[in-house]
Formats: sequence, structure tokens, C-alpha cells
Amino acid sequence: MKRWLMIPATLLTLAATGADQRIPEATPDGEPVNCIRASQIDHTVVHSDSVIDFHMKGRKVYRNELPSACPGLGFNRTILYQVRANDLCSVDTITVLETPGLTRGATCGLGTFQPVTLTPAN
Repeated sequence: MKRWLMIPATLLTLAATGADQRIPEATPDGEPVNCIRASQIDHTVVHSDSVIDFHMKGRKVYRNELPSACPGLGFNRTILYQVRANDLCSVDTITVLETPGLTRGATCGLGTFQPVTLTPAN
């Protein structure tokens, strides 16, 4: 079964451009995994053209560092992805949804999902 999910990044009104935000420090918390359960994703936070944090139900966080920068990702901060068998995997892609109008932008490959503990902001 295939389905498309549109995942708006956490609403951050400060996030006009990717360069305005710093990527929070993260400490690895286990071995990277190739797939995460899509039904367990609570929300995402896009930090830049190549870093997305997937916040899961139950408070676990997986950081995905894309193998290559994804044009427009850090600016638009909204992604669309296709789920097969309820898993989102490192072999899958995301598509940037550009504003206004939520038109499809660049499609880019994901990296592995690294479980992390985020350093609290000062």
C-alpha cells in the first residue's frame, strides 16, 4: 500500500530562511537505523537543506542528514514523502513543498536515521 504524507515542519515563524537558524547539537543515542515507522512520527523539524529531525511519539528523536543538500528545503521547511508498508527508509525520498501554493519542488534522497538526544537550547 502506498500513501503520500505531507508533513509540515514545526511552525516556526522565525524560520524565514535556513541560514537564520542554528542546527541544535545532538548526541547519538544508539546505532543508526535504515527505517522508522511512519505512523509513529509526531512531527518533523527541518533545520537546513540537509538536516531533518523526526520527532516520534514517545519523545524519541531521529536525525536524518541527507547525503546531499536538497534545494529549497531549509527555506520552505515542508516535506512530502511516500510511505510503503508504513516505514520511511533511507532508500526513500522526500519532496520539498514550495510556498506559496505548496507546489512540488526538489526531490531528494534520505540518509540513515540516527537516534539522538538533542541539547536543550540556551
